[in-house]
Amino acid sequence: MNGDELDYYCFTSKSRLDKAVNSLLGILEGVSADLKINDIEFGFLAGWLEEHQEYVTLHPFNELIPVVSEALTDGILTEDERSDLIWICEKLRSTNYYDAITADIQRLHAILGGIACDGDINEQELNGLSEWLYNHEHLRRCWPYDEVDSLITAIMTDKRINEKENALLQVFFSEFVSVGENKTIIQPPVHEGASIQGLCASCPEITFAKSSFCFTGASSKYTRNQFHEIIKRLGGNVTNSVSPYLDYLIIGAEGNPCWAYACYGRKVEKAVELRKQGSKLLLIHEHDFIDAVEDMAG
Repeated sequence: MNGDELDYYCFTSKSRLDKAVNSLLGILEGVSADLKINDIEFGFLAGWLEEHQEYVTLHPFNELIPVVSEALTDGILTEDERSDLIWICEKLRSTNYYDAITADIQRLHAILGGIACDGDINEQELNGLSEWLYNHEHLRRCWPYDEVDSLITAIMTDKRINEKENALLQVFFSEFVSVGENKTIIQPPVHEGASIQGLCASCPEITFAKSSFCFTGASSKYTRNQFHEIIKRLGGNVTNSVSPYLDYLIIGAEGNPCWAYACYGRKVEKAVELRKQGSKLLLIHEHDFIDAVEDMAG
């Protein structure tokens, strides 16, 4: 874990437990969206179990993990076992820490990851996802609901998925396969006007002098203070908040285990909203930022 998060990681155990239950529920719905579960999808579900063994004695995992373990023992997840697990998750799913919208967005992320984890997305899975979106319209205007809905509507107009459409869906949905690893999103689409664009700028030109920078997430290379020192040395300004006056939001490659969402946080969501309103703010992935710094040093 990045050292910047250690100071408050211990205070987020409840939120991380809640997020894990919401994610399991989404994974179950995602891998079974086409009413079938193959070996890869089964392995993705087993990965969730392995990822959360450290919580086996904590509520609600002391009730949930034994049921998941038993269901996976024989290597087959039956419809009854799936229904039982979803029922238990629904009963244990908490909104005491997160509000209902945040909990359902966590669930949507996991559904996308569950659908994409086997490398194949079919019409039946999209139809199941479309029905889920229809039943959760309270999530409209919450990223990535609108983007997912727009993609499905456009792709399923002819009721089939062609090769190009399947590739686009894979690029988008696969960003959520690592939902349990708290990795940062890199290229999922963002709906802006009539087009869908990547969240992070592609091969961005970064001007440091007199530009304002904000950082979010955790870095694979620098501490937060080191980021600030680099920016100031190159003539830029540092701020801790996202506003219409911000030039660049740098997104750490390691995400943040304490983010409410597995792969982005409040600052990213605010930046996306500002871009939809016409702001020229650029969202820059850490790797591109590091490249720009090295170019300046060269």
